[in-house]
Amino acid sequence: MKRASGRVGLAVAAAGALSIAGLTGTAHAADVNNAKNAGFESGLANWSCTAGSGATVSSPVHGGTAALKASPSGSDTGQCSQTVAVKPNSTYTLSSWVQGSYVYLGASGTGTSDVSTWTPGTGGGWNQLTTTFKTGASTTSVQIYTHGWYGQPAYYADDVSVFGPDGGGGGDPAPTVPAAPGGLAAGTATSSSVDLSWGAVSNATGYNVYRDGAKVQSVTGSSATVTGLSASTSYQFQVTATNAAGESPKSAAVSATTSPTGTPGGGGNVPKHAVTGYWQNFNNGATVQKISDVPANYDIIAVSFADATGTPGGVTFNLDTNGLGGYTVDQFKADIAAKHAAGKSVIISIGGQNGTVSINDSTSANNFANSVYSLMQTYGFDGVDIDLENGLNSTYMTQALRSLSQKAGSKLVITMAPQTIDMQSTSGEYFKTALNIKDILTVVNMQYYNSGSMLGCDGKVYSQGSVDFLTALACIQLQGGLDPSQVGLGLPASTSGAGSGYVSPSVVNAALDCLTAGTNCGSFKPSRTWPGLRGAMTWSTNWDARSGNAWSNAVAPHVHALP
Repeated sequence: MKRASGRVGLAVAAAGALSIAGLTGTAHAADVNNAKNAGFESGLANWSCTAGSGATVSSPVHGGTAALKASPSGSDTGQCSQTVAVKPNSTYTLSSWVQGSYVYLGASGTGTSDVSTWTPGTGGGWNQLTTTFKTGASTTSVQIYTHGWYGQPAYYADDVSVFGPDGGGGGDPAPTVPAAPGGLAAGTATSSSVDLSWGAVSNATGYNVYRDGAKVQSVTGSSATVTGLSASTSYQFQVTATNAAGESPKSAAVSATTSPTGTPGGGGNVPKHAVTGYWQNFNNGATVQKISDVPANYDIIAVSFADATGTPGGVTFNLDTNGLGGYTVDQFKADIAAKHAAGKSVIISIGGQNGTVSINDSTSANNFANSVYSLMQTYGFDGVDIDLENGLNSTYMTQALRSLSQKAGSKLVITMAPQTIDMQSTSGEYFKTALNIKDILTVVNMQYYNSGSMLGCDGKVYSQGSVDFLTALACIQLQGGLDPSQVGLGLPASTSGAGSGYVSPSVVNAALDCLTAGTNCGSFKPSRTWPGLRGAMTWSTNWDARSGNAWSNAVAPHVHALP
């Protein structure tokens, strides 16, 4: 976030103009897959990858026994390409199954128009990218390529196809599109999930799950659990079968209704509409504060940050007594107790821009839960904030937070502060974690700064620093399964609090009005309102104090007056 502001997110404005053609046309008898080694079964034969970024792996694969894994760097997109022989004046369908964040597929040298398509974060499942191109009058070869994006995690690709007239150099067999799955049935339904199962399709390599017409999950087996649902709500589900040739028609629909429950999330004494502020346990030029100095406008105070220990997943807290002007541990504990008496919550934040805590197996998950609970008992913290900006594993972070919840009980406060890129898709690890713990999650205060441009819920690209950026990106979380009470707007308290993305408090308030009441919107106006929106967050109470508490004095009364 935060310790040294300025981690700039991925700008996708240029990519936003790209579109997925999704056209397959009618195959002719002579049409073949012109790509060579299309499934990477022969290693990287016929493929060339920039900066040594590519390798073949045996897992995960979409089909066969191998797939491409390419690793971008800060200066390289991890592009892997192949020159493919084609016929002039011919139409080809280019497709590939991909897995990862910001994966691109394209062709160049077509003689008429170069094409590309991309997917903004497919998470743990395989998705098929498809586009078409037409070769020029003298075109006999094109370059096909796939790549990721600078600084993003490794991506995977498999079963590439350049399907069309035989150019004389290809010939990898093209599979046929599978049939629609049969026997779809709904099983156990909780307040936030539904179990589904269906009959396997013989030539399928994967399945897509649809909820109310929108794809929500990709799996390789013939069952799935759809999570992130609202209580006492009826949903309609369908599934399709997929392989390298494409996607089957949708199955017959089945309906299921989730069970009732109380208000989602935990949070103890956190009010219906709340303001969160991060308190700095270090001196970086902002006003040095004691916990007692934090204004009453703040309902949740996130102490920043815990420190990693030598034990995997373990954390501890070291008060910066010298940097904070002699602030003692005893004073710190007494100030937390006083905030409790005033009805406030004080939590320990894990991570920050430089945080290195890693929870990637059951042992580290248990260590994390045990160490955070120990800090809660020692200092009086009410819960934990997850602000890991270098990625997280949804499976084991979920395990860790559920273990902590079992120890701490229903009053546990859990907040999260993902970057904008982490909440672009429900298949992202941060988003999956939030949905996995929806019944105990208090609020997600996404960071709407240090971000660049991002996609909104309407598929358009919005630039940070505007009302539209806040509302269109919050809409993704609200439509993606989080309860309105679990969504907050995270903004810097001043221009010094972040490298970019500061907006005036009036813009924050306008975004809150737009989302809760449909007023004061910009060009984007959501199709519905969410009066239960939790509120807003800022980095930090210290930078706010440096500016005379201008942010909290303007935003907090507005939050607390929401319906």
